[in-house]
Amino acid sequence: MATVFIPSMLRPAAGDRESVEVEGSTVRDVIERLTEAYPKLRVRLLEDGQLRANISVAIDGEISTLGVLDTVEKDSEVHFVAAISGGRP
Repeated sequence: MATVFIPSMLRPAAGDRESVEVEGSTVRDVIERLTEAYPKLRVRLLEDGQLRANISVAIDGEISTLGVLDTVEKDSEVHFVAAISGGRP
């Protein structure tokens, strides 16, 4: 199972857990299993079935460019992080 690390800003919605083990072969699968256990996380992570604009996902240390479609391996580490935008245009 993948290990999902919960950022401090989302921990209250996840029972104050720092990490959880979750099955899934895509980020979408992982979020589905995660939100089955912690329903309050759904609105914090997803909007219209996609990651919220202010959330990025890193899989095994790499920021995903595919969002919920990206592949997750059985031993992956998944981190949800606040998305960082650039400076002034």
